[in-house]
Amino acid sequence: MHKWILPEYVEDILPAEALRIEMMRRRIIDWLLVHGYELVGPPMLEYVESLLSGSGGDMDLRMFKVVDQLSGRMMGLRADMTPQTARIDAHLLNRKGITRLCYAGSVLHALPSGLTRTREPLQIGAELYGHKGLESDLEVQRLMLQTLAIAGVGDIHLDLGHVAVFRGLIKGAGIPVELETELFGVLQAKDICGLKELCTGLGKHVDAQVRRALLLLPELYGGDKILALARKSLPDYPDIRCALDGLEAVASQLKPVVNTLAFDLADLRGYYYHSGMVFAAYTGNCPNAIALGGRYDEIGKAFGRARPATGFSMDLRELAGLVQPDLYPKGVLAPYTQDNKALEEKIGQLRGEGQIVVVELPGHENGQGAFNCDRKLVLQDQNWIVTGI
Repeated sequence: MHKWILPEYVEDILPAEALRIEMMRRRIIDWLLVHGYELVGPPMLEYVESLLSGSGGDMDLRMFKVVDQLSGRMMGLRADMTPQTARIDAHLLNRKGITRLCYAGSVLHALPSGLTRTREPLQIGAELYGHKGLESDLEVQRLMLQTLAIAGVGDIHLDLGHVAVFRGLIKGAGIPVELETELFGVLQAKDICGLKELCTGLGKHVDAQVRRALLLLPELYGGDKILALARKSLPDYPDIRCALDGLEAVASQLKPVVNTLAFDLADLRGYYYHSGMVFAAYTGNCPNAIALGGRYDEIGKAFGRARPATGFSMDLRELAGLVQPDLYPKGVLAPYTQDNKALEEKIGQLRGEGQIVVVELPGHENGQGAFNCDRKLVLQDQNWIVTGI
């Protein structure tokens, strides 16, 4: 086996793509900063207990684990930066009011989340803590759509869901935890036959309307008529009614800024993590969601300080692959000379303007093509000027 071969679903980022990703990251972070989101940088690895707190069992399966040589405790390489940001809000900042945080960095997955996805996403996102109203849900969702536009991704389809619909059925009907887990599993897997079998098994223990509602959930995907059908067909439990009202209110604000919008009342992604409205953005022919988010008010309890929270995240590497690649910028070739103050000042001026200046090294004066330069610095009439090569 060649020593230079990388593991499956792990790859290098070459210069053109790396620059495109970095420029995209800078634009997005700058946009988040002007909206009051403070940048944080959590560590790549922590003790497993901290990384798994409040995140649900699926995170445990996605995480690489190592033994800490200093303490002997199990440590994990982060698979998601959201729990780390919640920890920072709860313990390090410990503010009483609203806190807005953003982040960007690599995360590692033990297994890829799809056949075309890397095991080392470059996650970027924003989280809002301390507010539990629809206003913060709407702020975060608008911000996500704006960052996608800044990244150059258009033709956005937005899915809205709410975990309180399924959770409200479970709570209202008094379904035990074991059966809730089974129902969640078949709904997440879109196993209609399994769902029918489970609902049949509920028998006399659960109201017939609840059984019909559970069977209907996979069909509750689409436009405005879905909310009307849900109001008509689902039990009038307070949690469900509130969830549908919230989806309708948010959708009315977001429809003008997306190409299409749909409701997915069977979306249980992150069910043991999210506590309210969830959302996912799609574009073009990309089968995967390019941005995900939702409300997760319960996560703060795991850190000893319950805080309302909502946020979103996306993978910069995936976004970079969706936009038209720019040509790598050409540079200016400068001669190698020592103690030439005028030349050094000219080079400094050009670099200060953001231009690439490559200085030739002795013995490579005829290799300008390898330096990706289309101009050069030449001395004319005692002045250094830029001319074409």
